[in-house]
Amino acid sequence: MSIVYVLIGLMLLVVGGEFLVRASVGLSFKLNLSKMVIGLTVVSFATSAPELLVSLQAALDGSPDIALGNVIGSNIANIALVLGLTAIISTLGIDSDFFKFNWPVMVLFSLGLYLALVNDAMISALEGFILFFALIAYLVLLIRRAKNARPTEEGQNDEIDAGLSKTSYFKIVVWLLIGGSALYFGSEWLVMGAKDLAKSVGVSDYAISVTVIAIGTSVPELAASIIAAMKKEKAISLGNLIGSNIFNIASVLGLTSMITPIRVLDDSILNNMFWLLGFAVVLLPLGYLPLKLELNRWKGFILFAAYCVFIGLAFS
Repeated sequence: MSIVYVLIGLMLLVVGGEFLVRASVGLSFKLNLSKMVIGLTVVSFATSAPELLVSLQAALDGSPDIALGNVIGSNIANIALVLGLTAIISTLGIDSDFFKFNWPVMVLFSLGLYLALVNDAMISALEGFILFFALIAYLVLLIRRAKNARPTEEGQNDEIDAGLSKTSYFKIVVWLLIGGSALYFGSEWLVMGAKDLAKSVGVSDYAISVTVIAIGTSVPELAASIIAAMKKEKAISLGNLIGSNIFNIASVLGLTSMITPIRVLDDSILNNMFWLLGFAVVLLPLGYLPLKLELNRWKGFILFAAYCVFIGLAFS
């Protein structure tokens, strides 16, 4: 029965994520936000909603390992699994500004999370507030940079459906209600099923959260990236996925820890933080070698193969 709950939970997260993203983008068009800002803020936050609800539900249920493992595993999946598979299907172009701003910010947030965990094996309410405040500062700086960006950069996120600009407010509200409800019940059933599954097979809550749950909450990003690649559309902006990783750490763990402190109950959490930092840092040489700002098929294979190794070790 636990597997049924996991599958239903995953399905609802996919449905909820899709409706929430569509509603968020439609609302952004109504508010006349640029596509760049939509992609790096609204869409990133919307696709992080499953992680937020799953983590909050897990922390409130007394399973902080699931909350922490979900974010760490999801961030690893966004880089290695989502980018890896998408690059295998279609080469991804990397914006020249990526390594000047978004990539360093993601690395800094990841490093900050690692230092917080190493310090006292927990994320306190104060540390959560610092993470969330840093996110606000990042968003302010991001919007300012977007306003000063060259007009040619505005087309970075052409994959966002421009047809949503004609969506009525009524439909946006309905989508928000459907998306929110699906995410709520999906997160609750996914956490419940994952915990039961972990107990039945003798695997820790953390191992399940960093693999099954993490992949499940990354499904919106994965589906959107692969579909866009199969349609031969313009490559999904790398900044969108990196933005999701930043939101996962700053908003998901930040808000969750402000409600209830997140403690490290499994020593493997710190080991997996090295995987997270490693995947984040490796984007730099992959992006520039061999002197091309792109992620092609063989680079995608490297990321995907490394992710398979990570999954295998998580269950060993």
